[in-house]
Amino acid sequence: MPPPVPRSYLFVPGHRPDRFDKAAASGADAVILDLEDAVAPDDKGAAREHVARWLSAERAVIVRVNAYGTPWFQEDVRVCRRPGIRGVMLPKAERPEQLEAVRAAVGAATPLLPIVETASGLWQAEPLARAPGVARLVFGALDLGLDLRVSSEEGLVPFRVQVVLVSRVAGLPPPVDAPTTSFTDLDRVREEALRARRLGFGGKLCIHPAQISPVHAAFAPTEEEVVWARRVLAAEAAASGGATSLDGQMVDRPVAERARAILAALDS
Repeated sequence: MPPPVPRSYLFVPGHRPDRFDKAAASGADAVILDLEDAVAPDDKGAAREHVARWLSAERAVIVRVNAYGTPWFQEDVRVCRRPGIRGVMLPKAERPEQLEAVRAAVGAATPLLPIVETASGLWQAEPLARAPGVARLVFGALDLGLDLRVSSEEGLVPFRVQVVLVSRVAGLPPPVDAPTTSFTDLDRVREEALRARRLGFGGKLCIHPAQISPVHAAFAPTEEEVVWARRVLAAEAAASGGATSLDGQMVDRPVAERARAILAALDS
């Protein structure tokens, strides 16, 4: 069985080494040590050193480096050659050549997670998704909204769907949604994660450990979905794989495949 695709990715500021161990024990599916947005320019060097000292093959993490072309990019990717790197997240990814520069620095075996968060990145989403080494696309709502001058979540829905579509066409797992900016309103976290799931996303970034549980709950099949899926597959089996009906609704191959996907998610 392939390893489960992460539902939650917890960011930890790279200049806060006191939080690294706590993040690793938080229950998040993946931890991201952040050298970019969470770290002020004057703290970039110290953050990189903290990350380099903490990295270990026994606790593999993702590192979000600073964007290609920034003064910190080259030193950041050098750190990512060390043991303990589960993947490299590249912000403001816009061209496959940028990903190739990361890959050349860290090695072909290291998974890449480009963040689509600019108009240019969105325009080039398919080439980014098809670039060698890319494991999954990440949607950056805040920066993309700023770049496109879109001020509402509703206005970003078409672009979220585009990233979902591109991921599917490129054969990648469903993409990762942007974080919820509030970590005290956990109902909002769960609602935004549920919305992401309905749109076709498979995971969500988190900025606080409190967000992990509602994110996991949102991406897990509900009890009603599990009951429905088992009834659908029972009806399919009774019909020997042919089309049939359940509660007045047709059950054919796409419906049965959806039921199987729900039960597969339950087991992951």
